[in-house]
Amino acid sequence: MTLEAITADALAPLRHGFFTRKGGASSGVFGGLNCGPGSSDQAEIVALNRARAAAALDVAPERLVTLHQVHSAEAVALDAPPATRPRADGMATATPGLALGVLTADCMPVLLADRAAGVIGAAHAGWRGARAGVLEATLARMGELGAEAARVTAVIGPAISQSAYEVGPEVMATFLADAAGNARFFARGDGDRVQFDLPAYGLARLRAAGVGQAEWVGACTYADPDRFYSYRRATHAAEADYGRLLSAIRL
Repeated sequence: MTLEAITADALAPLRHGFFTRKGGASSGVFGGLNCGPGSSDQAEIVALNRARAAAALDVAPERLVTLHQVHSAEAVALDAPPATRPRADGMATATPGLALGVLTADCMPVLLADRAAGVIGAAHAGWRGARAGVLEATLARMGELGAEAARVTAVIGPAISQSAYEVGPEVMATFLADAAGNARFFARGDGDRVQFDLPAYGLARLRAAGVGQAEWVGACTYADPDRFYSYRRATHAAEADYGRLLSAIRL
């Protein structure tokens, strides 16, 4: 089966893709293109899936770089594939032929580019990482390589939408402690629960950081099991594990 990747006109002509689960070799709960080495899927199958995605990006598998993601505000600048995956949630490069990838299953995958400077970035941003500043840290690493925020285009890929993202009042309280205006990202849910708009919050942080263009592709990971993995959906279904979607960009 052919791989499926969502692309954004705003990032053209750079090679990039928010890959769906279609076209992979994994089976069972991982059925499809599971690219997460941290999952309990067979390592050789994950490697095969990643090689297929790398081929779609026209890079060798070893030049598709992903991170050891820890829901942090850490971001790194790379000029070559690292020997081991950095413990970080954002990265940037100005090296042609190096693909930057992030893995998600409800969190925001964010691909960024300053095409004039020849600098790209990628970030994994759940609510903790986004609140802590991983998007701004990724932009800072891009800036060290010559990018300017006003020239940067940032695109948020498939992520959990507000209607599917129920959180407790303590999460809302954390955001309101940062700024009263963050109330606009929450809607009333059942009982004391609230619904958090993660993509809207990500867009607001990007725009506040001065990026020239920011958009979300509009796809909800929870609502579309045929195309996307979802940690929350897997949890609700009492599944033992879940696949990870790959989003990647290269110069």
